Amino acid sequence: MRKLRGYFRLMRRKIVRDPLPPESVAAGWALGMFIGCAIPFGMQLVVSLPLAAMMRVSKVGATLGTFITNPVTILFIYPMQTWAVNKVLFGSSLSYEKLVETKWCWQAVRSLGPEVMASFFLGGMILGMILAPLTYFAVRRIVLKSRARRAALRQ
Repeated sequence: MRKLRGYFRLMRRKIVRDPLPPESVAAGWALGMFIGCAIPFGMQLVVSLPLAAMMRVSKVGATLGTFITNPVTILFIYPMQTWAVNKVLFGSSLSYEKLVETKWCWQAVRSLGPEVMASFFLGGMILGMILAPLTYFAVRRIVLKSRARRAALRQ
């Protein structure tokens, strides 16, 4: 539990110490969150960093935001987003257990077939569209409160 608390403190510190405007910091984190959900593990930084640079948002946020999917969480997030969309759109008999056993990489996603691949990407985009705005407003609020508190202490 201490490690988890320390991890969240570190993330908060990274959020509030970014020198960009609060909106740019929040947009970087939201971008990273969306990419983390929609792009398979391993290609996320290749996509998030150039996009963050082009959009002129926080590169640190875009990088750290992709960590929503990491070696631990992909065991739950990827199978769930794929299974849910596959069930709704295709009514497939694809089992959640089969998806949990899958080693989630580009080759694995492709080997499951086009229907599952479409379910994976669509599920990731849906999850990303839900989490990105939530992340944006949460991070923006954290940055604004922290900077206001720091400004009050200086006076």
